[in-house]
Amino acid sequence: QVQLVESGGGLVQAGGSLRLSCAASGRTFNSDYMGWFRQAPGKEREFVAFITSNSFTRNYANSVKGRFTISRDDAKNTAYLQMNSLKPEDTAVYYCAADPNRSYTTNPRSYTYWGHGTQVTVSP
Repeated sequence: QVQLVESGGGLVQAGGSLRLSCAASGRTFNSDYMGWFRQAPGKEREFVAFITSNSFTRNYANSVKGRFTISRDDAKNTAYLQMNSLKPEDTAVYYCAADPNRSYTTNPRSYTYWGHGTQVTVSP
């Protein structure tokens, strides 16, 4: 059974940091592109970041560029999202996703596997 399980969310004050993890199981994700998305209440799911296989390229949404860093540890089948200088507008459920087709896209519809999400809440 293929699973992506996010962890590391929580409540943090503005300016603080969190590190999200995405543990993959059920298959090898080393060749997949891994992405992070988020969805705030009443809003559509939006792209946050993706990383290509072998970490060759990382792509970020403009809203998080310079504050968030995506990484992966293929030996652990795990992806990460380091979030610094958090703002209240970063509050959302954060999802990790895997794209085995390596579409090089920010479109969530291209991602095949999804986790159930982890809540991040940033207080003013």
